[in-house]
Amino acid sequence: MTFDFHLNDQSGYIYDVDLHDFDERVIRASEAKPVLVDFWAEWCSPCLVIAPVLSQVVASYEGDVCLAKLEVDEGENMKLAGRYKVRGFPTIILFEQGEPVAHFSGVKMQHQIEHFIDEHSEILRQGK
Repeated sequence: MTFDFHLNDQSGYIYDVDLHDFDERVIRASEAKPVLVDFWAEWCSPCLVIAPVLSQVVASYEGDVCLAKLEVDEGENMKLAGRYKVRGFPTIILFEQGEPVAHFSGVKMQHQIEHFIDEHSEILRQGK
């Protein structure tokens, strides 16, 4: 069973990624704006809890932040989890300028995630 937590996202700021389009949709996209990558698994209860919170966070930034959802058990996606040394799920990594700049694991509340983004996003600080 596949879960789609962004069926109502008409903005295009929340999208699925995989090993084959990661460079384009995360690395290159993060040159222009911060991209959160949610490394998640269908069997992971905390992943299912944080998914709608991440959607709310992205909506609160009104297009200034993107969310790329990476299901680690699909295809060869676990290779990306290995590349970024993801040890548990969910793990959220913030990418800017093509590089991972910060990460956290586990469930957090909306205001905590917004603080995380504001604290670590150079792109957003420069835009203010």
